[in-house]
Amino acid sequence: MSTQASIYGQRFELDPTGAVYWVEQDVLLIADVHLGKSAHFRKNGMAVPATADDKEYDKLTNLIHKYKASRLWFLGDLFHSYQNAEWHFFEQWMRYQTADIALIMGNHDVISKKEFNRIGLKTYEAIRMDAIFLTHHPEIKQGFFNIAGHIHPSVKLQGTGKQSMKLPCFHVCETGMVLPAFGDFTGTYTIQPKKGDRVFVVADNEVIEMR
Repeated sequence: MSTQASIYGQRFELDPTGAVYWVEQDVLLIADVHLGKSAHFRKNGMAVPATADDKEYDKLTNLIHKYKASRLWFLGDLFHSYQNAEWHFFEQWMRYQTADIALIMGNHDVISKKEFNRIGLKTYEAIRMDAIFLTHHPEIKQGFFNIAGHIHPSVKLQGTGKQSMKLPCFHVCETGMVLPAFGDFTGTYTIQPKKGDRVFVVADNEVIEMR
């Protein structure tokens, strides 16, 4: 179940997949898919199911149908590394998409912009929409609100005993919002929220704001 939040005067649907639907701009924002990372793990001897990447395409397709967005923008690290067999699956998936799809280049996006453009995916270093700008790495720019990825944020929750768990989250502060990683094989970074920050954790297919 998604949660709608008013942030910087805009309405955002925070989805349990880690995606954000920006209502006013009719655009889905997704960070850190890391397609092909499971294949990279298998190549290095880790027991990862061959169907793991299929789930990412199912998630993407379901999101497009759910929000009926006219635009889908990836906030970097769409692919984990160079072109491999996964590229051909993505190229096939792109052929069936009608949304305007763009990629803000991330540090893992080493595939050439020319190749992305060839299959109909626009590439940018950043996208600015009035006072909101989208990047891969979080940035602080006076007078602007930044939406980014890269960090793979999570928070550590402590139980009544000694048990604890880490949950991915959307982290909102005065200067921006960082999305959780969309990909399942990405790992997370435990953040330390400051006073005034808003944290929306993803748990049991729900997005819940911590109080």
